[in-house]
Amino acid sequence: MADQTTQTIIIDAPPARCFDIVLDVERYPEWAPDIKSVEVRGRETDGRAGLVAYRAAAMGRSTSYVLRYYYGTNPLRVSWRLEEGDVVSRMDGDYILAHAPGDPASTEVTYHLSVDMRVPLPSFVKRRAEARIVRTALLELKTRAELSVAG
Repeated sequence: MADQTTQTIIIDAPPARCFDIVLDVERYPEWAPDIKSVEVRGRETDGRAGLVAYRAAAMGRSTSYVLRYYYGTNPLRVSWRLEEGDVVSRMDGDYILAHAPGDPASTEVTYHLSVDMRVPLPSFVKRRAEARIVRTALLELKTRAELSVAG
């Protein structure tokens, strides 16, 4: 059974700016501390990343995985599915961005992630890893977006 998490955060930057950061996967190592390298292996016809290989720090070691990205009709949503991974057997998720309620200059970001590991891990280890992933996905994104607006 997959471990799942969904969290939402408000970012003091416009949705288009936040989405640009999410889509710029090649720059993730600049703001996502656990992402060590990114290689775009395929692009969509509009130039957005389609197939992306990552190397990341995970629980004291290095892990590699490849994600396939999907872009639907919602212009501020991106989803991904695991194509291959060395320690994960499933890693599906999405970012959904929208204008923050009552503040069109800010963004409400919802992040969903579902992960299955190849090897069973103790619950406390999974919770710690989940917290770290969510921190990067939301809090580090917030920091990056708000700094870019201020600067």
